Amino acid sequence: MRLSTTTTVLFLVLATTHTTQSADIDIKKFGGAPNADITQAFLSAWKEACAATSASRILIPSGTYKMGEVDAKGPCKAPIEVKVDGTIQAPADPKQLNGAEQWVKFGYVSHFTLSGNGIFDGQGATAWKQNDCNKNTKCVRNSMNFGFNFLNHSIVRDITSKDSKNFHVNVLSCNNITFDGYKAIAPADSANTDGIHIGRSTNVKVINTKLATGDDCVSLGDGNTHLVVQNVECGPGHGISVGSLGYYENEAPVVDFLVKNVTLKNTDNGVRIKSWPSTAIATTVTDMRFEDITMVNVLNPIIIDQEYCPWNQCSKKAPSKVKISKVSFKNIKGTSATKEGVILICSKSVPCEGVELSEINLTYNGAPAIAVCSNVSPKIIGKAPACTAPTNKVI
Repeated sequence: MRLSTTTTVLFLVLATTHTTQSADIDIKKFGGAPNADITQAFLSAWKEACAATSASRILIPSGTYKMGEVDAKGPCKAPIEVKVDGTIQAPADPKQLNGAEQWVKFGYVSHFTLSGNGIFDGQGATAWKQNDCNKNTKCVRNSMNFGFNFLNHSIVRDITSKDSKNFHVNVLSCNNITFDGYKAIAPADSANTDGIHIGRSTNVKVINTKLATGDDCVSLGDGNTHLVVQNVECGPGHGISVGSLGYYENEAPVVDFLVKNVTLKNTDNGVRIKSWPSTAIATTVTDMRFEDITMVNVLNPIIIDQEYCPWNQCSKKAPSKVKISKVSFKNIKGTSATKEGVILICSKSVPCEGVELSEINLTYNGAPAIAVCSNVSPKIIGKAPACTAPTNKVI
């Protein structure tokens, strides 16, 4: 039978509508109910969604739920959305997560969405009290709230991560994943609660996001390319960090990172690149752009630290072998909580190259903040403080 043009178009529209409409899977179907443990109900819902040949959506309605460790894996046959409007609580006792690196893991899926107005509450207070990693290099690492591993073309939208025992989010080996409207909340004294840590991933966007943590708001490990942090509020916390790098074997380069339209309030650092000294690890950091940023009472607003050695867990006898190049700091304004608003301490072994300071307007107690530099000669464009040599330990 030969179809008319009009009939053919109508058929295609109906077919497209059918294939993109999601089938809802409520966890109630598997016994999931408020004030109960929904671990098995969620895993059963995931199994059904993953096997579906058309798009599906798992629903967790409003209410408070308990949930243990979850590892939701693909590959799956069609797109999946997990829509959470309730509050899901992790066990308060870290031991009840059985040493899991992450409490909730999603992995090996394409076209995955985590959405809703829900809260994932890591109940981390007990874990923070037990954390002794600042003095014990063999400390037990507590579970992170989320692990997003080997995802493609995925989005996390509007979800809140609260009081994680460790990092709120770890992104590993993902391609084209976006965090939009995501929130991370934890007290300033909650140890190691990075808002989002990204490693070995490409095309990651963090936009329209609020991050209040006890560590870095956003941190980058090695092997990342084409990343954007834009329209983000950070504070409290340790700021936005590239690194630390140069600690592990076979670290891959970090290339193309844009931080734009960001406000940092009462953080330990603003925008930072950091690497370890006295290791044999060599990698590169290049094409870093930090622009249109507001600092409010930030201890170290602009900082490159190639002598990063927290808690004296390393030696500074040999310089870092991490090569940093093509870094621009542009249109950065606000208040510094220290006189040294710009600190650029680069490696004696591989000095920084291609560093630019453009339109830097930072004040300390009403006076212009100064720049302290070592092993780098930044290009000054427009208004920015000229470099002075460090006279003593400034970081």
